[in-house]
Amino acid sequence: MAQKDCLVCQGTGWKLVDVEGVKRAERCGCGLARQPIDLLRRSRIPPRYEHCTLANFDLRKDAATGSVNGYLERAKSDAGFFVREYPNVDCGLVFTGPTGVGKTHLAVAVLRGLIERGFDCLFIDFRELLQQIRESYDPVADTTELRLLQPVIETEALLLDELVAANPNDWLKERLAYIINARYNQKKVMLITTTLAFGDAGRAPSGRGDSSEGRMPSGDSIPSLERSLDEFGVTLSSRLYEMCKPIEIRAHDFRKEVKQAGYRFYAD
Repeated sequence: MAQKDCLVCQGTGWKLVDVEGVKRAERCGCGLARQPIDLLRRSRIPPRYEHCTLANFDLRKDAATGSVNGYLERAKSDAGFFVREYPNVDCGLVFTGPTGVGKTHLAVAVLRGLIERGFDCLFIDFRELLQQIRESYDPVADTTELRLLQPVIETEALLLDELVAANPNDWLKERLAYIINARYNQKKVMLITTTLAFGDAGRAPSGRGDSSEGRMPSGDSIPSLERSLDEFGVTLSSRLYEMCKPIEIRAHDFRKEVKQAGYRFYAD
């Protein structure tokens, strides 16, 4: 909570600073009631990803050309810009691409960057959240759906990891709509990761003359996020497009290409 008698922010928790002649809003020091280490603990970032930062994001080179992967380079640049400029940003981010390209790493890196600046953030695995909600209906459960969703709605920056939208039933539609609409109305930022392609990414390249889907590096077809989101209804799909800037990543699976190759269980 901001100090009501603060002479800098007048109790609002925000102060105006001049950056190259442009006035920007920043957190006032009096409002940082919790230290970053406590904010990090409360963020629920899984141990698997707690090391993820922008600094250690691997900009892998293309094996054929020897050049840095442009998709990875742009994604890292956009993530860094978001961290630097927040809260002076117009939208959140949705990282799209096949499994293992670094979507969650970058999204968590953004969360950590915001946490280091004193912002309250929360990591939520979408599938795990749905399972917890289902379990809350058990008469012996010690929680409720409302209690589970309250921090999801109220946190300043939410990372919704592994958003899936294939053949959603009415129950799933209602829960996702509740989260999206609540944060939309409160102008709260969202970060999303999904293996579904965004917009035109899942469609055939220009000149193909058909509507077949694009391909992942593995050769598997990429389903269209646009078509999948439309299953939730036009309003929800439209709001997600307004709330998040798409960042497409096309690369080979880092876990297979780098991690697996580096494992050693015996001496050479």
